[in-house]
Parts: sequence; C-alpha cells; structure tokens
Amino acid sequence: MKKTLLLCFALFMAHLLYAQDTFPVNGTWDIRPGQYAFTNATIVVNADQTIANGTLLIKDRKIEAVGAGIAIPKGYVNIDLKGKHIYPGLIDAYTTYGIPDEPRKEFSRRGSYTPVYTTTKPGAYGWNEAIKPEMNAKAIFHADASKAEDLKKNGFGAVQSLIHDGIARGTSVTVTLGDERDNEVMLNDEAAAHYSFNKGTAATDYPSSLMGSIALIRQTYYDAQWYKTQNEEYNISLAEFNHTQNIPQVFEVSDALGVMRADKIAKEFGKQYIFKTDGDEYRRLDAMKNTGSSFIIPVNFPEAYDVEDPMDARKVSYAQLKDWELAPTNPAAMEKAGIKFAITTYGLQNGRDFWPNLRTAIDNGLSEKQALSSLTIIPAQMLGVADKLGSLEKGKLASFIITSDDLFKKDDIIYENWIEGRQYVVTRMNVTDLRGNYTLASDALPGVTLKIGGTPGEYDVNLSRAGADSVKAKGTITRSGDIVSIYFDLKNKPEGSVRLNGYITNLSPLTFSGNGIMPDGSAIKWSATYSSAITAEPAHPEEKKEIEVGPVIYPFVAYGSAKLPVAETILFKNATVWTSEKEGILQNADVLIENGKIKAVGKNLAAGNAKVIDATGKHLSPGIVDEHSHIAVSGSVNEGTQAVTAEVRIGDVLNPEDISIYRQLAGGVTTSHILHGSANPIGGQTMLIKHRWGVLADQMKFEGADGFIKFALGENVKQTNWGIPEGTPNMRFPQTRMGVEQVYMDEFTRAKEYKAARSVKGSNVRRDLELDAIVEILDKKRFITCHSYLQSEINMLMKVGDTMGFKVNTFTHVLEGYKIADKMKARGIAGSTFSDWWAYKMEVSEAIPYNGALMHDMGIVTAFNSDDDEMARRLNQEAGKAVTYGHMSEEEALKLVTINPAIMLHVDNKVGSIKIGKDADLVLWSTDPLSIYAVAEKTYVDGIPYWDIDKDAANQKAMKDDEARIIQKMIAAKNKGAVTQKPKGRRPHKNDEAAEDDEYVSDGAGQTSATQTVNQ
Repeated sequence: MKKTLLLCFALFMAHLLYAQDTFPVNGTWDIRPGQYAFTNATIVVNADQTIANGTLLIKDRKIEAVGAGIAIPKGYVNIDLKGKHIYPGLIDAYTTYGIPDEPRKEFSRRGSYTPVYTTTKPGAYGWNEAIKPEMNAKAIFHADASKAEDLKKNGFGAVQSLIHDGIARGTSVTVTLGDERDNEVMLNDEAAAHYSFNKGTAATDYPSSLMGSIALIRQTYYDAQWYKTQNEEYNISLAEFNHTQNIPQVFEVSDALGVMRADKIAKEFGKQYIFKTDGDEYRRLDAMKNTGSSFIIPVNFPEAYDVEDPMDARKVSYAQLKDWELAPTNPAAMEKAGIKFAITTYGLQNGRDFWPNLRTAIDNGLSEKQALSSLTIIPAQMLGVADKLGSLEKGKLASFIITSDDLFKKDDIIYENWIEGRQYVVTRMNVTDLRGNYTLASDALPGVTLKIGGTPGEYDVNLSRAGADSVKAKGTITRSGDIVSIYFDLKNKPEGSVRLNGYITNLSPLTFSGNGIMPDGSAIKWSATYSSAITAEPAHPEEKKEIEVGPVIYPFVAYGSAKLPVAETILFKNATVWTSEKEGILQNADVLIENGKIKAVGKNLAAGNAKVIDATGKHLSPGIVDEHSHIAVSGSVNEGTQAVTAEVRIGDVLNPEDISIYRQLAGGVTTSHILHGSANPIGGQTMLIKHRWGVLADQMKFEGADGFIKFALGENVKQTNWGIPEGTPNMRFPQTRMGVEQVYMDEFTRAKEYKAARSVKGSNVRRDLELDAIVEILDKKRFITCHSYLQSEINMLMKVGDTMGFKVNTFTHVLEGYKIADKMKARGIAGSTFSDWWAYKMEVSEAIPYNGALMHDMGIVTAFNSDDDEMARRLNQEAGKAVTYGHMSEEEALKLVTINPAIMLHVDNKVGSIKIGKDADLVLWSTDPLSIYAVAEKTYVDGIPYWDIDKDAANQKAMKDDEARIIQKMIAAKNKGAVTQKPKGRRPHKNDEAAEDDEYVSDGAGQTSATQTVNQ
C-alpha cells in the first residue's frame, strides 16, 4: 500500500511538472521531476534489439537510461516488471484525432443548387475551394480524451492528425495522446502536407471528375511556381502551398491505380509522396515498388460475405472474393517486396478489431519485426519525430507500453501505456489470478465445487457436485477489481438460476465471500476457498500451417490471369485474308507474325520455328479499330462543370481493369480511341489505347500516337437535356447554339494571345494547361474529334476553323454528314458515324442509315464507331450493315472498322490492315467477319493472343473452381464465428452515347451531379 501511494503521489507531481512556463498557476509552484525505474523487464528497444532482464529509467518526460545492470539512482520509484515486457509506444501515422467536424462542414453546400464557379470563402484565397493548403490542423486541433481511449488501449501513444477534406488539405500535426493541454501534446506542428483526389466539401463545382481533380492539382503546382516569381496578386492559398513543399507530402488514394496516377504527378513536379492507401498494393506490387515511395496502409480487411444462400453468392464478384482472401496478405507482400510502410488504424469501424486484424496479417506472413517497425520507428521517421519517438533510447520521450508477454501473441495483455512519462492504466497489472479449483461453502449448496478457468480477463467457470445428486454445469463469471459475480443453473436441487455476488476476502488461500439469491428468491451467504490448481493438460503446440491462398491475377477482375500471355511466332495457313490493302481479300493465303509484327503475307510460306495454325475455312482480318469509345475510364467520363476543360486528360484516368476491354477482344477489337464525354463545347484530351488485357494503364497507351481532343456541338453542350429547372441562376455558359460558337471564337483568340505572350523572351506569363492544349491544336500537334449531329452546327465549326486557323480532324456521329459531305471533303475532314442509329432524340430526326455509304462515296474517310461498350463487341456486324444500306462491297465495308479509323487516328502506318511491317493486331474469325454468325476465335495485339476462345473456356472453368473454393472458405470462416456482411447487388455501368447525354442528371432538388464509373 505504501509503495502504491508513493507511485500515485509521484505521478501527481509529474503532472504538475508539465505545466507550461507561459501559463500561470493558481497557487504555489511545486514542480518536482517524475523519476521511475522499471526493472527486471524484457525491454524491446526497437525491432532489432531486445534486452533481457533490463532496466528503463525515466525522468521528467524523457528516457534517462535503458539497458541491463543499470544502477538505480537515489530517489527513483522502483517498479518491478519481472516476467513482463516493455515496448516503444505505438504511433498511428494517419488519423483525424482531435480535429472537429465543424471546420469541414463550414464550406459545405447548403440549400437549393446554384452553380458555383469560384470560391465562396471570404478572403484572399485561391479560386477553387478544394485547394486549401492554408488549412492548418494546429489551428483547430483539440485533445479529446474520450476519442483517445481506444487508441491508448491499443498501445498508441502518438498520432498524426489531419483535416480530412479537399484535394490540397493543408498541414497536419503530430501529437501525443496525453491528457495535457493542446500546447503540451504537440510534437510537430507541421508534420506533413496532405493531398487527395477527393474535392470533399468544396462548394465550387469544379472538379466533378477524377481527371478534373488531377488537372487541378497539376495546374496548382504550375500556379505555385509562377506565384513565386510574380508581383501581380496576393494569394494566400498559393503562398501556403509553396510554404508546405519542404515538409513530407502525404497523398491519400483509394487503390493501386490511384497510387500510379498520383506518382505521375509526383514525377512531373519532382516530388516524392508518402501514399496512404486502402490496402490493395498486393495487386500491383512491382508498380508500387517502382514509385520509390513509402506507404501508410490499413488493416481494415474486408469481412467475409454471407454466401450460404446460392442466390446471395451470385451477388459477390470474383474480385470481391479474391480480395477477401488476399487483402490480409498485403502487409506481408509489401514486406517481401522491400517496400517501406507504416500501419494505421484508419478505416477500422471498431478499435477492438485492430489487434485481431494485425495478428491475421501476421498469420498471413507479416513478420513481427516488420509489424513492430511499421508501428514505431517507420511512422516516427515519416512524421519527423524519430528523435523523440519510435524506440527506447536515452533522450527520447518516455512513451512506452508494458505488456504481459510478446506484444503480438494472441493472449498478450497491454497493462499500461506511458505517454511522455505519464501512466495510463489499460489493465491492472498486479491483479490476483483467479484460476483454480474451489470448495463452495453454503448451506443451500452442499457439496458443490467451482472450477475457474480461461484466461485473465476472460475467465470461465464450471460447477460440479458428486454423489447421488451429481451434476455438472457451466456458469458465467464476471470480475471488476476484487468483486466477482457468478451465475449458474444446476438444473436440479435447486432448479433455476443461482446468483452469487462477493469479493476477495483473503489472498492465502484465495477466498471469496458474499451473498446470493436462490431461484426461489431466498437470500444466502456463501464463500469459496481455493483448494488446488487446475490440472493443466499437456501442451501440444499446434504446428503453424501456412495459410493457402490463390494467386494474384492480372487484372484483378474476372477473366484475369496469374500469368500474362506473351508474343508468339505464328504462321496462319490457308486462311481467307482480308488485308484492307490494295491486295484486297486473299484466298488460301498464309500470314506469318513474329516479334509482334507482320513478317510475311503470301502463299506456301515456310513455317520455320513458328507455331502453325491451320486456318482453312477461316478468315483472318486486321484488328478492329473503334474511333469513338468510352470504356476503361475511372470516374466520370465528363468534366462538364466549365464550358472549356481542355486541361483534363483521359490518359490520366485509364482503367485497365474494365471488363469491357476483355469482352471487346472477344469481338475482335484491338484498338480504341477513348474520348471525353460531350458535356461541353471543348472537352478533354483523348487517349488511344490497345486492348492489352492485364497490363498497367500506361502500358495500354498506343505508343507514338498523335494527341486528340474532344469537341462537341448540339443539345448536350448547351445543357438542354440536363434536367436543370428553368430559371436556375448563374447557369453555365453557353445556353444557346450561338453561345457555343462564341466559346470557340473566344478560346482560340485567347490561345493565340497566350502563345504570343509566352513566346516573348523573359516573359512571366502563367502556364495555363487549358490553353496549352488549344495552342497544340493551332500548332497541328493535337487534333480535333467533334461530337456532332446537325448540318448547321457542323458548318458553323468548319467556318470557325477557317477563321481561326484550325481544322477539325473528324466529325464523330455526324448523322447529317450526308448533307455537307462536299464541304467536309473540301477540307479533308473525316466522318465517323453510326451504322443505322436514327430518331433516338430530336437532333437526329433527319439521320438516315445511308449516311456512311454516302459520305464514303463522296470520298470522305469514313468509319463506323461504337460509342457503346456493348456495340463494340460486334462492330464487325455494324460494318456489315453498310452492305445493306448503300450496297458497299464487303471489302470496303470492313475497312469502315479497320483501316479507315486507323487513318483518322493517324496510326494507319501501324494498324488497320494486314501488311508486312505493321503491328500484328489480327483476328481469326470462324467465318466471313461481316456475318452475324462470325465468331472471333483468336485476337492478337502485338502478336500476343489476348483472346483465345478455347483458353477462355478453360479459364472460365478454373475461375468457377476458384470461386467455389473461396466460397467454401468463407462459409467455414462464418461457422468459426467470423463476422460476415450481406452481399449487395451489382449495377452494370455503361460509358456510351446515353452516358454522354445523361452524365448530368437531376437529383430531384435541382442539383446536377456527375455519374461515376462503377467498375466491375
């Protein structure tokens, strides 16, 4: 008792020590140092050093000494920790601890919708509210003892805390979880600058898409560079953005694709981000390692799905099944790959899940050494506090935890969490162990014995009685300090629940005494005296089996493969070859491909070492080229919040995991032109891709292809069909077709002035990514593909081009192209149209299915496009319709989806026809490719068989087998008590003409919102 009082007094005096010098004290000053010696402990200094039977000395807030055989100075309180462990206090590198919700709500949109183009925030801030580097967590942080509770119980002594809102989020703080004033827990007032792709609560409409977020970040970096050298304006946001560039830069992303997108920004501006992720790095480990970045990863692994009902199981995708199995392997996979990472509790719904989930990661291969490093020294280094935290060394803060055993053992107990020399009790350390056999003494319960087992903190109790009235029963026991409560039902003599309540009255032998209530309500007195230890069964340590999991597949969706296909040397023999060249259609011909190129075309070619495919009775064609597509895009396909968004780039948001890529390979498509939507007169920059299923996003891009940009005319751009109530104030310009023309005139005028100003030697003109793209058009380095319908509007844009010095490369859709084909021909403009779409909205009321043939006959380079992820799977059939509508020859009809779109896209020197030296992008058809019965049996991109109908059948069977295996594993997990979640139905997504028209829809309150891509 004396020692306990001494410890309590010392702790109280230590608290007084922390009173800041700048704060007055109401009373006399009595500042005494807190001095403690923790002896006979196993001290884990860091992940690489452990001291047996060691001593830890702390004085005031800091570690005075750590080691073995240290003499205890006079005046230190000696705390004997024999049999116990000391670890460095844990650090959570990503939290919102102490950050109030109100600052995040302050800028949220309220009331009915009115478009917001620039900031509504008073002050000399930047134009976009999503860019708020001026937000400093240190200004609003306030320690919150109740929210710190779970973190402390889990062993955390310090955290990084940030304002989780916006794209540029300002700076975070590193704080301890102590109970002192805010001033005293602050370790680093500018721990890091934070970023994300999520605009958060910003009132400004822009950006409404992922590609818009990326463009905004890039433009902000360029603006900040310009701001340092200008004297034209004062901008708090840009000043603060520059101010925070020399501290750690943390970028939050939702997946591995987001890491690669953000890393491209980092490389462009010479930055090195620390990535906070959602924990799916295992899907693209090589790419993650190639970033050279450190990571902050969660352990909020997905719960098993309740899939006992086969109908529910159908709602769970293959990717979800795989992720449930593989997500717990992510930390181990990153460790094996040599990637530096910290572990965070962020994302856990309940703090109690942290240790079970972390131990699950260890069961899945994460080493305890790495786990400790990722919770101590690594986050300390990331946050610039490694001189204070992360290990137990002289001079560092006295932040540590005391445990019963190895920290990562299942039965380990965290007893105390010391934060800057202050004690926080998690579980009482020197509490008597209740386990053992007891003799129960009570007149009402003769001959009954108690057996208390289990573990401290999770006791269980069993009761028995020998003799003629023998009985065995299991009861319930709870403990609160020295008080115990026991409940049981003997089923016989007496029958019903007996409730006992008592407390420890003696320690040797251990004895309880108290009162009880019998089933009939009568009161009794009882006592229980320790008689013997529980006979321990011989220990049979379970052999730790390696958890078996399936392989990672590429891409991480259905029909992905553990191993990607490679280029083959192949000789196709005796095929009907549709060359789309002057040679026309060759009968019984051979084609040899090697090293991804077409090496020879002819008859009776020698096979050499090539694999021979007997193509007798089959047809070989060039791969189909789709000039207008919206597949493989993450986030919205439109950035329609401004009339001109030339700064956004489809190439920034390619999604290589879109199942449409694989499905279209099954339809013979090998190249697709991915366009921005048609929400504004000048949209974003497009991207030409090859259908390389399973590769990274950048690896899909068509090498060396010219850049294009999307323009649009018609109802979409003037927002007629956006569902916005009439009279809504401040609507986006333009609202009329006249306004659309003025947008083009104004933009190209500005671009010319911008180019001229930038060309002046020594000029300090701000770089504008939007105008850069328009200048590229003027310089014939970027080319226009324009969404169009009406003759009058098409004519208008051609005349604007004549006036301003640019030319439209392709009018797409162009359903009234037959009316102005002569004007298009005179200007060398191509037309990419639909085969037979008409009358689906007012502005296409005069469309005709002969449009394609009429433009072709006029000498215009004409193509058929899909603008639809489903239609693209049968563009060969769409081409065949030209034979019916317009009586085109079959040879010319196939060119509508092969060489002609390749010419439009300036890649006819590489794809679109079967010619020696071109890319080996080929399709082997079961019959005439224009037939509705034609099946693509094999599709090659660069000589790689990305689609093979026979291999697909085998792949589907293997996938079903794997699904069944994981489902059985989930059911077994549920039966063992695992928490499960109810499967939810999946909604398909379409990026097509309808999506372009319906991208902005009313939410019922007059507010328009952008439809987001849902990835399968």
